Amino acid sequence: MVQKRMRSVAIGIVGLIALTLGGCATGGRETLETALVAPPKAVPAAAAANDEGIKLFYARQWEPAKAKFEAAIQAQPTLAEAHYNLGLVYDALRQDREARKHFIEAANLAPGNKIIWSSPALRDIEVGVKATTKSGDFYNPTPGHGH
Repeated sequence: MVQKRMRSVAIGIVGLIALTLGGCATGGRETLETALVAPPKAVPAAAAANDEGIKLFYARQWEPAKAKFEAAIQAQPTLAEAHYNLGLVYDALRQDREARKHFIEAANLAPGNKIIWSSPALRDIEVGVKATTKSGDFYNPTPGHGH
């Protein structure tokens, strides 16, 4: 438990340093949302890939980050944090359709996750949109209503 917390803190610090120094700008949005670490119950391979993706995300290495988040999703398709983080990569690349798909999937997988539901990236999605996901769930932009 302590190791996971320390890993989360270390990832956060790396992210702050990358944001402060500006990372290696290879395109994308100027400011980055906060990427989410996997919960303690996550499949270890998924959590490890997600952590690696976060480091690459803060370094603005979009394609390698995307590959790591996709690997995390492959290892655990229900890992909302990996879907959210992949959405952040697509958002940074201004690939709005793909970003939206993963933000909606993350919201459907984590209906009580306040960070996912209140993120500016998800709020940017049209209010009142209903979209189905692979699981057949519906995204409703108002948390706690209609899921």
